[in-house]
Amino acid sequence: MDTKQEIIRRYFREYDSIRKISRDLRINRMTVKKYLADYLQAEQASATGTDDQALQEYLSSPPRYDTKARGRRKLTTEIENLILGQLEENRRKRQEGLRKQIKRKIDIWEYVVSHGHQIGYTTVCNYIREQELQKCEAFIKQIYLAGEECEFDWAEVKLIIAGVRKRLYLAVFTSAYSNYRYCRLYQRQDTLAFLESHNDFFAHIGGVYQEMVYDNMRIAIKDFVGRNEKAPTDALVALSGWFGFCWRFCNVRRGNEKGHVERSVEFVRRKAFSHFDSFDTLDHAQAHLQDTNDHLNGLCSSTGKIPMEEFLKEQKSLWKYPGPMECFLTHELKVDKYATICFGTNRYSVPDHLVGRMVEVKVYANELKVYYNHLLICRHDRSYGLHQWIIQIDHYLKTLSRKPGALHGSVALHQAPQVIQAVYTQWFIHQPRDFIDLLQFCRQHQISHQRLLDTAQHVSFICPGQVTGEKIMALLGNHSWPVCLPPQDHPVDEIEHFANRQLEQINGLVNSKMEDVV
Repeated sequence: MDTKQEIIRRYFREYDSIRKISRDLRINRMTVKKYLADYLQAEQASATGTDDQALQEYLSSPPRYDTKARGRRKLTTEIENLILGQLEENRRKRQEGLRKQIKRKIDIWEYVVSHGHQIGYTTVCNYIREQELQKCEAFIKQIYLAGEECEFDWAEVKLIIAGVRKRLYLAVFTSAYSNYRYCRLYQRQDTLAFLESHNDFFAHIGGVYQEMVYDNMRIAIKDFVGRNEKAPTDALVALSGWFGFCWRFCNVRRGNEKGHVERSVEFVRRKAFSHFDSFDTLDHAQAHLQDTNDHLNGLCSSTGKIPMEEFLKEQKSLWKYPGPMECFLTHELKVDKYATICFGTNRYSVPDHLVGRMVEVKVYANELKVYYNHLLICRHDRSYGLHQWIIQIDHYLKTLSRKPGALHGSVALHQAPQVIQAVYTQWFIHQPRDFIDLLQFCRQHQISHQRLLDTAQHVSFICPGQVTGEKIMALLGNHSWPVCLPPQDHPVDEIEHFANRQLEQINGLVNSKMEDVV
């Protein structure tokens, strides 16, 4: 710029020749002539009125060089084909999930040089940039109505639960209008979790959006029909039928079509678990996630609006909430010789009289319900571990009454509640048959485990060293007996007095028989 100004000044003000200007400034004479010719052309255009701003624009703009007509001396067609081949290979790797193994610009340059070509790294980078710019697309800003659209997506998160690192899945809902977010953790990214997440979300907001937006997830899309059409899964159809919303699927690899939830997934996961990733239980992790999400919904967003306030306005436009939908999958399973059913890789106990029979199992996200002849016979908390046995000791009392010796080393006793194990180890470790009869008595009369323990302790207080199943059942038979240990400062009614006398008599008979044996 300053060189051009000096050429013009020296020629028109100091009247130096073109040769002298070229020699003093060490510039080719053709370059000096070009600058002077351009100046005269701009001056003439301004003088004649053709372009009033031509002279001012020429004096204030830097020199421009027209390189369009230049031929490429290094970047030949052969080199272009080599570079395009590497870009095509990168595209194929992305489609196959090998994104971390694609070649960078420096790798492509080294590949070209290894084929005997001499070309600069910058030239290769500029050509690759040109190819990428050809694929750039424009996006269209959208306007959303209140209650019209909500987006859904999954995210993976790894947390430490009770000292064990687990892979969990974060279900995220984001309103397109208010940007209000709802998140919840699940142990599987399966159909049941998909159903439960929608149940929880619609119950949380107390309404239903008109349209739900999904990407190409398998739990929502059953099959691709033709080039653009997609068939929904039975689970999505059932959800839509119950809650009454419509659905829309994004195009393949077009995350911008649900950009609200795409940003929410990364944002919520980072804010909730970047500082805290260790929790005692999954419920504690859920509570922490909910607190973090409530805090984020109360913050002012980049648009200058608070999501919670906008959602309260939007909530009036939601469709009516029809109530929760029962979400389960039904399976017909056979009871094996261990009186268990196998679901996934885990085994769950059922009453032992059903060995060899077929039962109906309703599988929920967190629970299993077992039916026989349309009657509910038991339920279990669903386990997401591998090759685990989930056993209830009450299911084996009939078999254990015939095989009492199998009680001590049984998985059923090992997994029994701590209260039951305490009663066994303290008073019945050498009387397994009496202990089994006692458990049958408690199940028949619907006596809680805690009351059993309190009664056993009461009997031990009255008859130290003489605790038997008959004494405990005798006292448990009195439903009015108050549970306390030891009984202190309370009025003794007639029934309790009679029960205590019975215990003393039983104790006396046992002692007398032991003396006769001795």
